[in-house]
Amino acid sequence: MTPKLPTATAKDLVRVAERLGFVFRRQRGSHAIYVRQSDQARVVIPMHRGELKRKTLRAIIHDLKISVEEFENLV
Repeated sequence: MTPKLPTATAKDLVRVAERLGFVFRRQRGSHAIYVRQSDQARVVIPMHRGELKRKTLRAIIHDLKISVEEFENLV
C-alpha cells in the first residue's frame, strides 16, 4: 500500500528540492525549473498559490527521486 501523501505547497517543494541539491535554473510562466548537476536530474515545480493536487505532488516526488517518507522528513 502506498503511503498517504501530505499536503504541500510550491514553497514546500522548493525547500525540499534545494535541500536535495537542486538549483533554480529558469522560470516560464508559473512553472519553475530546478536542476541538479550531479546526475542531470530536472524537476518542474508549478508555482501556484495554495496546495498542489495530490497527483501532481506524487509526480514531482517521483521526479525528485525520493520516497514519500523521505519527502515528509525533508518538509
